[in-house]
Amino acid sequence: MLAKRYGANEEKAEVAGILHDVMKESTTEEQLEMIEKAGMTITPLEKSQKKFYHQISGAAYAKAVLQLDDTEILDAIRYHTTGRADMTLMDEIVYLADFISADRDYTDVDVMRRKVEESKDQGLLYATSYTIRSVTEKGSILHPDTVNAYNWIITKYFNTGK
Repeated sequence: MLAKRYGANEEKAEVAGILHDVMKESTTEEQLEMIEKAGMTITPLEKSQKKFYHQISGAAYAKAVLQLDDTEILDAIRYHTTGRADMTLMDEIVYLADFISADRDYTDVDVMRRKVEESKDQGLLYATSYTIRSVTEKGSILHPDTVNAYNWIITKYFNTGK
């Protein structure tokens, strides 16, 4: 739905959407083995926080097991929870779709859905802001990719560095 609305390749978005959580229920060991098998890297910060594993291991699975070599799809899987600076349209679509999927029931999910309906840019800003607030309120580690995504969104879509 989002790919169609915002002009992304619908087939690629469907593949990325289906695969984005493919490793989410795997053990820590299985995820780390998959990342290694695919020759992908995991930073020390990511290695210290298991919540970051599944997006990396999911991309690794698509690459190593499914032999998928489409960077656009692999990156959308790889950054679907943290976002990043310079997101492609596919990255943005999968990131937002994960936030508003039908199974989501977090606080503000209805607000998030309205923001995405309003505009992709508003959805991206709200999603990254929500993540930063939520993670910092819990006293958890915030992935630098999320901070970089927020700053990039503000600069690119809202033309401000305030």
